[in-house]
Amino acid sequence: MISLVVAVVLIQIAVFSTTIYLHRTATHKALVMTPALEWLFKFALWLTTGIETKEWVAVHRKHHAFTDEEGDPHSPMLKGFWKVQLGNVYYYMQEVKNTDVVERYARDVKHGWWDKHVFRHGLLGLAVGTTALCMVIGLGWGLLAAGIHAVMYVFVLSSSINGLCHHVGYRNFDNTATNLRFLALLTGGEGLHNNHHGYPRSPKFSFRPSEIDPAWPIIKLLIALKLAKPYKTIEEVAA
Repeated sequence: MISLVVAVVLIQIAVFSTTIYLHRTATHKALVMTPALEWLFKFALWLTTGIETKEWVAVHRKHHAFTDEEGDPHSPMLKGFWKVQLGNVYYYMQEVKNTDVVERYARDVKHGWWDKHVFRHGLLGLAVGTTALCMVIGLGWGLLAAGIHAVMYVFVLSSSINGLCHHVGYRNFDNTATNLRFLALLTGGEGLHNNHHGYPRSPKFSFRPSEIDPAWPIIKLLIALKLAKPYKTIEEVAA
């Protein structure tokens, strides 16, 4: 029970850090954050995912440049649904090995001291995070919680955005991505993928009254606290 509760907390930290910082801020510039808040999100991602910002940004921007066409790093329409759903992390790693891709699509992402000396060492971050977890709740419970978190984040939630959300669901806008309301609730709004592809720079992913973007209230709070500044929402752009 302890491991399950802790795993859920870790998953949510990773999910919201991914969607608010990596996706909406670093990749699409839908938000501009204060340096301190950016550092906090990077630190959370380092401990819970080991993801390096520049690499993630590059792969996702390439996905937008070639969505479901030749060149898309992880299109289920080209590679097959189950290959992407189960092998999403493999396709991601294949792309980040290509330094030309990283430099071409994430040239604007600059590396500061923390990025160069700490955050680029993803495995170290995961080791530190897992060790801290084991010290707090015990070796067995800590390893179990870390394992549940890793499987859910890597092989279920993240892969479902690239797999399911280009395979089944409904559309509000004319693109090949789809929306899945239930998945949006589990992924901080990422399941509203068709909306996102329709307006990539909107910091808010929901469009219909029946759609819920769990990250949006958090973003509004950050804006109210003057920790972030938004670009236009879908409604503002469409008006």
